[in-house]
Amino acid sequence: MTKFETSIFTRTGALITALLLLFLILPIVLMMVQTSPSLLGQTVHDGETLPVIGRSILAAVLAVGILSIPTLPAAWFLARRDFWGKRIVLALIDLPIVVPHTAAGIALLCVLNRKAPIGKVLGGLGIECVGNFTAIVIAMAYVSLPFLINAARQGFAAIPVEYEQMALTLGSSPLRVFFTISLPLAARSIIHGMIMMFARGVSEFGAVMILAYYPRTAPVLIYERFTQYGLENARALTVIFLLLVFAIFILLQWISGKNDHAVH
Repeated sequence: MTKFETSIFTRTGALITALLLLFLILPIVLMMVQTSPSLLGQTVHDGETLPVIGRSILAAVLAVGILSIPTLPAAWFLARRDFWGKRIVLALIDLPIVVPHTAAGIALLCVLNRKAPIGKVLGGLGIECVGNFTAIVIAMAYVSLPFLINAARQGFAAIPVEYEQMALTLGSSPLRVFFTISLPLAARSIIHGMIMMFARGVSEFGAVMILAYYPRTAPVLIYERFTQYGLENARALTVIFLLLVFAIFILLQWISGKNDHAVH
């Protein structure tokens, strides 16, 4: 080891890292330990918990799946093209991250309610975007989309532009270059962005509560049980939700790792 590796600075960094990790993990661990298995069993079989959690997961998956299609070409464009106002566009993309999510829900409601112009048009087409499952997907997509756009943009930007230019000079079409070169090389970043978008969407509360309190999602039901029945009841539901989402998150990370090895 070098002197720097064994220095006080390095040891202090390791200690701070451990304390930060403890700060992040300890509340979750204690919550799980304090929840009785019998209450967990009752909550699982109450007829409401699993359908609500399933609805949350399905809505988050749909938000990622539907928005990925238009997002990837947009991310490539933002990575490859410079234009006036690009910094403003990138800042606007991050807006849902910094805006309070209850405010985001209010903003969406102003656009999608029946009295708003867009809401009227959609209503005339028989599409309702408030107080239903569609509204849940929209709310989740709105607050989580920046994670996918930014990750995909960074992935495309990391690809040497010469690779794409060489394929074009050899006669490949831009569309073929995108699907055979750009997309595979940026796959790791894209998958990471999808995972983060899913994780952010499935945990959303504020925007979903405003746009679609019913049908309930898991975060809304957790809030409802806490306000009506207290900490113990809400804690059991929270533990079940976290365990299921964490299992999915680990699975997605494993798939991402396998894809990374395949690319390299």
